[in-house]
Amino acid sequence: MDFGLVLQTDPPASRVISLMKRAERNGFTYGWTFDSAVLWQEPFVIYSQILSNTTTLKVGPMVTNPGTRTWEVTASTFATLNDMFGNRTVCGIGRGDSAMRVAGRKPNTLARISEAMKVIRALARGEEADLGGTVIRFPWIKPGAELPVWMAAYGPKALRMTGEEADGFILQLADLYLTEFMVKSVKEAAAAAGRDPADVKICVAAPAYVTEDDSPEAIAHAREQCRWFGGMVGNHVADLVSKYGEHSAAVPDELTDYIKAREGYDYSHHGRSGNPDTQFVPDEIVDRFCLIGTAEKHIEKLNALRALGVDQFALYDMHDAQEAVIEAYGSTVIPAVNA
Repeated sequence: MDFGLVLQTDPPASRVISLMKRAERNGFTYGWTFDSAVLWQEPFVIYSQILSNTTTLKVGPMVTNPGTRTWEVTASTFATLNDMFGNRTVCGIGRGDSAMRVAGRKPNTLARISEAMKVIRALARGEEADLGGTVIRFPWIKPGAELPVWMAAYGPKALRMTGEEADGFILQLADLYLTEFMVKSVKEAAAAAGRDPADVKICVAAPAYVTEDDSPEAIAHAREQCRWFGGMVGNHVADLVSKYGEHSAAVPDELTDYIKAREGYDYSHHGRSGNPDTQFVPDEIVDRFCLIGTAEKHIEKLNALRALGVDQFALYDMHDAQEAVIEAYGSTVIPAVNA
């Protein structure tokens, strides 16, 4: 199993770079960041420094979207990084929750994501792409250039499109039941489209907080540090409920039931521990969606995720023990899972 580290690009950028260097030293192979231009610093500038200060770490956004930048600019940025540092980037892409809404725009449609994925992937490989009637190609790209495009999804149409078109699937929760359900949907869609399901990489992304013991005090603290995640996922779930209804065969109740007490969301606290808009998230959801507890508990859940077909666990490291969790994974968790 691969392991990734997920960070926000809060200033100073030097700290983001330092944590990514620490992650690589501890066996992480991917470095991901949020991508919301209003809320945080520009990630692609920081990727250049991460790549120059690491050896093999692959970097990318979790996730970018097709509305913030024009597609040829996105493709050129990835391709330039790959030309400078080797094929060490991956394009995570989605509808654009915080990036679009904070700027007063609606998240992108699936049709737009589909078009963007094709254009960005083709251009970054040095192939031709049609930009609405104008066919272009980057003349400076060398042979062998690659850019995998991984799609974030929850809903049935997005899961199907991921299996049909994307190189990887990003699932932002670590619930075992929902992971099994959604991975199966993606793999079945890939097979139905004539693809080898194994060609679609599966990445589960969620907060992880390692405690020294299973005492009620330690677990309670870990839950509070990770409760924000249920609120972030709740934004996407609310969109699904709005589209498909509160109870629908298309979306499992295990995903939608917990947002009944949700009362809005302030993006100024997005992805941060102590978010006041996430108190509606019950302990059960924190335990299901995240990885909390002793290192042994993390190892147990990660092995269960791998058995469901998960190729990578991407660790959201937004809490009060950033270095400690990276070190715990490097010294104990990753060696045990990959033994």
